[in-house]
Amino acid sequence: MFKQPDICIIGGGAIGKTAALALARAGLQVSLVTPAQLVQNQASTDQWDQRVFALNHVAHGLLSSLRVWEAMDATRIAPVDAMAVHGDGASAGHIGFDAYAARTDALAWIVEDHNLNRALDSALKFANGLHITVGTAAQLHTDDHHAVVTLDDGSRISTSLVIGADGAHSWVRSQADIGIDYRAYNQRAIVANFSCEKPNHGVASQWFLGEPGIVALLPLPGSRVSLVWSAPDKLAETILQEPPEQLSQRLAQLPGQTLGAFTMLPPTTPQAIPLRLIRAGAMVANRVALVGDAAHVVHPLAGQGMNLGFGDIDALLDAVAKRDQASDCGDARTLARYARHRKEEVLLMQLTTDGLQRLFDTELAPLKVLRNLGMSALGKLPFLKRQLITHALGRSVKRSTERAT
Repeated sequence: MFKQPDICIIGGGAIGKTAALALARAGLQVSLVTPAQLVQNQASTDQWDQRVFALNHVAHGLLSSLRVWEAMDATRIAPVDAMAVHGDGASAGHIGFDAYAARTDALAWIVEDHNLNRALDSALKFANGLHITVGTAAQLHTDDHHAVVTLDDGSRISTSLVIGADGAHSWVRSQADIGIDYRAYNQRAIVANFSCEKPNHGVASQWFLGEPGIVALLPLPGSRVSLVWSAPDKLAETILQEPPEQLSQRLAQLPGQTLGAFTMLPPTTPQAIPLRLIRAGAMVANRVALVGDAAHVVHPLAGQGMNLGFGDIDALLDAVAKRDQASDCGDARTLARYARHRKEEVLLMQLTTDGLQRLFDTELAPLKVLRNLGMSALGKLPFLKRQLITHALGRSVKRSTERAT
């Protein structure tokens, strides 16, 4: 079997599916290569997914333009109306953000992984120009004129552009000989969901606790929250071995929390995800483009990992749409435009998240005082706060919103 689409996408997660849907809707012939376990539509569940995303306006605009946002279960999506960030120790700083001051309807939206993927799977079934291949890529060959992906069953896909949307351990990235900078944080993200004694009022709260790590409580519909605790490996091991009630008590003791008592929702076993920083040496190579975690993995303290992936898709769509009519999708100038557009935003997010993690990971007393003073001072500088909010909402809001309309 030999296929010749305009673009071949490797990877069956939400980023790969969104890229496939968006490019097919743009009138291109697209082949999506995905492992079998990722193409099955997940069954509905009464449980709350432990994996959630804080999607910004770029993601919202892109998914709305593809009619995916409206296909999700709206009763399971929680808007973030405000954020409260707390420092650590006796001199703990504090900074707050709210949608009203940012002149927007919401700062972000908390969406479950299975809610997003169910909507994407449904949309993919009706996308013209899209072919889904269940299998595993085994070989990649590129030259000046095309790229050929050979699958494990011997079939081949000849295309002008291969998109690597295959995650942090990207096969496409390694085949394109793109190196990475890697740093393990020696932390794990403990994720679980809880019902609360009091309503969350749409507030996402975060505590920089120093040695115990960083705790984030994200609002879910009703009096529920989703926990993301970036905990040092030793503490993470302790938390995982404790009964659910002990973790609930830990959260109830967070300074300044206003949610009262916590009760863990099923499944009552938290997940633990190792945290690391991965920086690809380049986002493009000859007839290859990387998107999502294949291109960059950042610390979850800012909740921007998935948003960076949607920003990649947004920028790649724009670069492909603006290519010379005589050029194909994998033209070197098109890929250079994509890489150039993403360079600043991705680098800024990498430096910000890594810098904050390093700053709050130290227990040196002078630095603890300085970081809390800096946080409090920032809260009193409206211009800088607006700049932070604007960046968090997403720089490509205008382009995504234009497509949505």
